[in-house]
Amino acid sequence: MDIIRTIEKEVEEKCKSKNNIFGYGIWTHHILSVVKYSKMLAEKIGADVEVVEIAALLHDYAGIKNKDLQEQHHIYGSTEAERILRELSYCEDKIEKVKECIISHRGSVKMEKTSKESICVADADAMAHIDQIPSLLYLAYCNHKMSIDDGKEWVRKKIERSWNKLSYEAKEIIKEKYESAQSVLRTG
Repeated sequence: MDIIRTIEKEVEEKCKSKNNIFGYGIWTHHILSVVKYSKMLAEKIGADVEVVEIAALLHDYAGIKNKDLQEQHHIYGSTEAERILRELSYCEDKIEKVKECIISHRGSVKMEKTSKESICVADADAMAHIDQIPSLLYLAYCNHKMSIDDGKEWVRKKIERSWNKLSYEAKEIIKEKYESAQSVLRTG
């Protein structure tokens, strides 16, 4: 059994569910981006790529599965990851590493990242915001019903906050996209 493909399938199925308030776009425009950047960073700084990929797949799982858990999805997500990984007979010490990545991934919650793996997932989550500007614009205009100017400014500030949280290595990877996005969002 390929544990990563099993988890990938589980998370994508939850993203397709009618109960997922974010819609399938959270899979295509966020989670896959977080996975991509997590793995890229893991290779760059010498973190455990498997742990990082699993944590990236599961980092928003609780909020996708149940909208009532969204506010504390990092905490509930850690518990969900533990349950899923134990059912798959995953190594206990790696389960703890995955849980740490999930619990500390949120940029809006101040929590120290104590491992290379947790830095990778937190950075990749922020990088996905910069990489996936259309999904943030959709959120601003469709979900939050903002005006054109208010939505543009909200997205600009969100990606600026995401940028400011990144490690040096993450900034190196995403710098060009960040500068391009800020250039477009500052005009008009």
